[in-house]
Amino acid sequence: MKGDLLENRIIIWNIADSKALFVAGYYGKPIGMTKPKPDEINVPLILDLIEGYYLLENSKLKVYQSKKPVTPKELLEICRKEYYNFDKKYTVYKDFRDKGYIVNPGIKFGCDFAVYQKGPGIDHAPYLLQVYNSTDTMSATSVVLAGRLATTVRKQFIWAIPKGDKVDCLALDWWRA
Repeated sequence: MKGDLLENRIIIWNIADSKALFVAGYYGKPIGMTKPKPDEINVPLILDLIEGYYLLENSKLKVYQSKKPVTPKELLEICRKEYYNFDKKYTVYKDFRDKGYIVNPGIKFGCDFAVYQKGPGIDHAPYLLQVYNSTDTMSATSVVLAGRLATTVRKQFIWAIPKGDKVDCLALDWWRA
C-alpha cells in the first residue's frame, strides 16, 4: 500500500487500499465519514503520523513525499518534530497495537490515546491512556481530574509508563459506595 505524506498526515488515496487498511485494524479515518462502517468506505483515508510510522515500520505501508520514498528513519525524524515525547508515546502505541488493541488519538478526551478492544463503531473505547515518564510526579489533583474524566465518559483511565521497550500501566477504577 502507498500513502502520501502531506504536512503532518499520510493520505491513502487508493479507495481499495483505504478500505483494506481500515478493515485490517481500524487504521486512520476515512475523509468526511464520522462513524464509518468498513463496507461503506469509498473515500481516501487519513492516517495520523504515529499510525503511518507503525505501518511503515511493519512493512504494511510505503510512504512518499513529493513522489519520493520516505524511509522509516526520515519519518521517525518528522514524527519527533510533530509529537512531544514521540518515542515514549510510540512505545505505548506499539505495545497496545502489538497486543491486538485498536489505538486512536485521544485528543477529544484530553489524553494521548483512546483504546478499543474491537474497534470504533463496534464497541466504545473502554480505556483512556495517558503516557507518563517514570520520573514524572502525579499530583492529587491530576489523579482526581483523570478519575473525573474517565467516570464522566465511562472509561478506565490508564497511565502508561514506558521503560525501554516495555510498558508498565497504572489503571484507575472508580466506583461509588
